[in-house]
Amino acid sequence: MAKKRPQTKGNKGKQSQLKDHEVPVVGAREPCPCGSGRRYKACHGRGAAHAVTELVQRPFDGLPGECDWVALRELVPAATVELTLKEGLPDGVPSVTLATVLPMAWPALRRDDGSVLLGLQNETSSGDISRDLADTLKRALTTEPGKPVAGRRAPADGPRLQDLIDEKSAFEPVVHSGFEFWVPDAENATQEVSASLERANAAAIPTVKLSGVDAAYWCETPEKNHLRWVMPHSEEQLLDALARLHAAGTSSLGEGTRLVGSFRAHGLTVPVWDLPSGVGAADVEKPAAEFAARLATALAATEPLTPEERRARGGLTNRQVTLS
Repeated sequence: MAKKRPQTKGNKGKQSQLKDHEVPVVGAREPCPCGSGRRYKACHGRGAAHAVTELVQRPFDGLPGECDWVALRELVPAATVELTLKEGLPDGVPSVTLATVLPMAWPALRRDDGSVLLGLQNETSSGDISRDLADTLKRALTTEPGKPVAGRRAPADGPRLQDLIDEKSAFEPVVHSGFEFWVPDAENATQEVSASLERANAAAIPTVKLSGVDAAYWCETPEKNHLRWVMPHSEEQLLDALARLHAAGTSSLGEGTRLVGSFRAHGLTVPVWDLPSGVGAADVEKPAAEFAARLATALAATEPLTPEERRARGGLTNRQVTLS
């Protein structure tokens, strides 16, 4: 039988001073920083390992604008959304803004005026993006103005975004052509931030949110343009409906356009259309609205798929990928 590692006085003192959410991550076989005398993997590392593997399939479910949350996380280079908190804004915090990306991939930033920017497209340490973002947001609200917020492992019992954001509030993304929203006063930006801004602007794909339908985003690439549309329907029901339209020859968005497949992202399905290079966002507004009406009819259909529709569905399924 292995001998129990004795606790030193220093360990006891350290253990009494650290709370669970303050214990840093170390190697699995190293002594746990809490001072218990056990290896990290057998102590606080057990909860960390569980958090990493416990994947929440729909982390944005229950938030206003779930489909747009997914789009901003996976599709849109530069966008911001003003967030409304359930308990209101703390003193000294004039606003909280969700941003797709922040300089140097900071998880969050407390600006000099006290306002908060929360980054969405960041690596997260657990399987629940909502809990990770909520932890970052909570810390940003009390961070010293002018400072970024560092990443960390969120407490397993910490709040989620659904606990912090007013579920009745509007979620209205503003898509930007670049990342100038990072620096209200570009002339006084640090060299590091200016360089990050230049790199981000150079890599950004031109993107426009359609106004006539929900969570549909046009983007321009060198070879062809695309429409990527995050939809809230169940995957099986949506694939059946798309197959009915595809078999009937009504799944396109006009001449030269083609439904090429879909992908999964955070529990939702995102159909994708290829568009000719000359087709801009304004050109697909009306076709997208007309497609939405056809899709609603197809979603309401209850009869079994015909052989041709089943073949169409198989083709769509074979071209489906999962992003998250």
